[in-house]
Amino acid sequence: MNSTNKVHVGIDVCKARLDVALLAQEAQEAFSSGEAFTVANDEEGIQTLAEKLREIGPALVVLKATGGLERPLVAALFASGIACAVVNPRQARDFAKAIGRLAKTDRIDATVLARFAEAVGPEPKAPPKDEALEFQAILARRRQLIGMLVAEKNRLGSASSKKVRSRLEVHIKWLEKELARVDRDLEEVIEASPTFKENEELLRSVPGVGLVLCRTLLAELPELGSISPRELSSLVGVAPLNRDSGIFRGRRGVWGGRARVRQALYMGALIASRYNPLIKAFYERLVASGKPKKVALVACMRKLLTILNAMMRDRTPWRCPHALNS
Repeated sequence: MNSTNKVHVGIDVCKARLDVALLAQEAQEAFSSGEAFTVANDEEGIQTLAEKLREIGPALVVLKATGGLERPLVAALFASGIACAVVNPRQARDFAKAIGRLAKTDRIDATVLARFAEAVGPEPKAPPKDEALEFQAILARRRQLIGMLVAEKNRLGSASSKKVRSRLEVHIKWLEKELARVDRDLEEVIEASPTFKENEELLRSVPGVGLVLCRTLLAELPELGSISPRELSSLVGVAPLNRDSGIFRGRRGVWGGRARVRQALYMGALIASRYNPLIKAFYERLVASGKPKKVALVACMRKLLTILNAMMRDRTPWRCPHALNS
């Protein structure tokens, strides 16, 4: 088999193994053609798989995001010159339902991903650099600590036992110290990277963009500044989507996208609607025209994202509109 067969590959990533399905043009079902196999998800197994795929020369390899388990494989595939795309698990599952694959096993998932690669052809993207992975990992740990702090403080508020309250207070103090240490780790990563440092200064120049939003964008939205505003809005999940069918005309809504970016962007837009003169005027104009406040705020999220995208693209810091008009 060679690249002229236009082979598409789906890989289901588990902690212990990798289920692989190959789909060629002449074989619409990977199982019936026998093109399915499993390798161990370790250094040796990944290397063996990369060598086999390099010999085959697939048009595209698709796998699902699995919380970081897929990263060593993706890095190995790109290092071998193999086009690889990592897709959202929900998108892959919706595709499986659309083609009638209701059962779910690792092998079936691999086949569905191969079919997805052939039918949809998602764009391959290079894996993030080591410094970006480190930054993402530390930021994820920060979110975990904040979640634990909130939970423990809620428990402290309802605890009736003195001993339980005492242990909760000790744990809360430890979590707060750990959070401070993680914040220092984030600072060190940014200081060590001229790119991160420059981008943070650029984003922080915008009123309403605080540390949390800035660092979430740096870690979770590497596409910022490299794609169109419409594509970016859809990627984050703040683009208005139609819900019309027949004579029914529904309100436009937003859903999907990158939840963590959207959550941070919401808080940023909320602050910007009060303290950023451009966003504030935009928000007040929408509310005055009769738009519900939450709808106006989502529009502010989209506008703020568009501004940040343009700044990153043009490498220009924020300038107040009043200063531009003076």
